[in-house]
Amino acid sequence: MKFFVDTADTAEITELAATGLLDGVTTNPSLIQKAGRDFIEVVREICGIVPGPVSAEVVALDHDGMMREAEILRKVADNVCIKVPLTIDGLKTCKALSSDGTMVNVTLCFSANQALLAAKAGASFISPFVGRHDDVGFDGMQLIADIRTIYDNYDFGTEILVASVRHPVHVLESAKIGADVMTAPPAVIRALFNHPLTEKGIQGFLADWAKTGQKIG
Repeated sequence: MKFFVDTADTAEITELAATGLLDGVTTNPSLIQKAGRDFIEVVREICGIVPGPVSAEVVALDHDGMMREAEILRKVADNVCIKVPLTIDGLKTCKALSSDGTMVNVTLCFSANQALLAAKAGASFISPFVGRHDDVGFDGMQLIADIRTIYDNYDFGTEILVASVRHPVHVLESAKIGADVMTAPPAVIRALFNHPLTEKGIQGFLADWAKTGQKIG
């Protein structure tokens, strides 16, 4: 499963990219607002940090407006992935862009039927929001399982990009189901490293090493 980080904080992205675990980045208008920087500038910087897809979201709601914004965004770098909402105009834009060879991430997916439509429109990625789905009493992981079944039934090339990831269990369950990608905030990715027995083991080894009185180098 590919790991994307969901942030517009370039310092966080740089640090995580150094681990070799980062395959891409997702951003959205809220994350850009939080970063407090110029949209185009920050997208260009992120694209220089990671070679994988960097999702940059249009804000227009009509097809013509989305296409105008997408034309600007896809000139920023070769690895820009245009992010569009799962609406009729969004899917019209997805079809037009994907037919022209541009990567498209269709976002705000909350049903398997919506995911089916996005795949038929040629989306590179579909972003089902599992955390938000859970928030309103639905099973986010069941949504991922349903999409996986449908895509496998018809051999769609669209990758399932699990979004709105809230905790490490979401990552684990997504991997078990066979999602192609997950995107999570930096804190969730860092939490994947944590286990009390790992920390306990390190402390035990260090204590025993100190008793030897030795140094390396």
